[in-house]
Amino acid sequence: MESLFKRKLFDLKLKNNYRKLSDVKGIDFSSNDYLGLANHPRIKEAIVKALQKGLSIGSSGSRLLTGNIKEFQILEEFAASYFSAESCLFFSSGFIANYALFTTLPQRHDVILYDEFAHASIREGIRASLAKSIKFKHNDLISLKTAIEKAASLSAKTIWISIESVYSMDGDIADINDILRLIKNYPNTYLVVDEAHSTGIFGINGKGFTYNLDYENLITLHTCGKALGVSGALVCASQDIIEYLINKARPFIYTTAESPIIAVAVQESLLILQEEVWRKEKLLELISYVHKNYSVNLNAKTQIIPIILDDELTATNAAVALQDKGFDVRAIRPPTVAVSRLRISLNTNRTKEEVDDLFENVNLILRDLK
Repeated sequence: MESLFKRKLFDLKLKNNYRKLSDVKGIDFSSNDYLGLANHPRIKEAIVKALQKGLSIGSSGSRLLTGNIKEFQILEEFAASYFSAESCLFFSSGFIANYALFTTLPQRHDVILYDEFAHASIREGIRASLAKSIKFKHNDLISLKTAIEKAASLSAKTIWISIESVYSMDGDIADINDILRLIKNYPNTYLVVDEAHSTGIFGINGKGFTYNLDYENLITLHTCGKALGVSGALVCASQDIIEYLINKARPFIYTTAESPIIAVAVQESLLILQEEVWRKEKLLELISYVHKNYSVNLNAKTQIIPIILDDELTATNAAVALQDKGFDVRAIRPPTVAVSRLRISLNTNRTKEEVDDLFENVNLILRDLK
């Protein structure tokens, strides 16, 4: 008898939505290692030194039990100062951090407003929250204002607004300053900004678009597995919010803490960002080159370049063809995005010659597929 899940897998294949794990090979135009730090010798050296001094590999328990190893506290104090925040809390991933934020902070009589292109981690947190939620149009200030007014009409005790500074699949930028000007007219409103794809690249000294913003009710999330090249996530907020998360966030309380080695690696990565400014500058130069020389349908110039395609099959065929040419480019398809695409991401290890070669092949392959 055919199993239920074999039928479900067959349906996925019919719809060109089937996914499988594949090897990493070819010239990297796919990863989120934007600054080339994932293989940095200084991070490896910092880990080796920490191990030689006796640092354990495992944390052995939750942070509220035996897992509160001093390296986590050192990292959190350093990161709070680095991102100009009152306090900071380290999570094992950006997904877990977002899930913790939206399942812990918004209460039953609150309303969460979220951009329609919000990451899955934000959506899952909102789905599990006790608060009501309202979706607003992507990067649309008028739609956001309408959503705020609707939340007010629902007698929301507190309004929580969720945005990303750089959107992971479209590469466009939220106008945070305009949003702040808007929400300052509404009391008891918090802004949660996921800086996952801007940390290390944009803002003052690569510290994100929210660095030094004058807004009291601001919560920011800086993931450490993208431009920082490691893993985990740093939530920056007021001391009261961080203490509340420590006391009430179930994804924080009921999970074994990350390996303390990761805390050491993240702190070293932040130090490298401060010292090796050329990495950010080289990436920004490459971003400028691509947007100047190639027709890219974007509202902003970032390292994430989507090439929108007609359907899932075209996207997968184009990605396979590019991989056969030696480029690691992946297809992104529904339900991850509403419209299939190739997602090209730039990093500081790439050259202008490699970019030229990539786009020449993209144009040839898409012409042949059509």
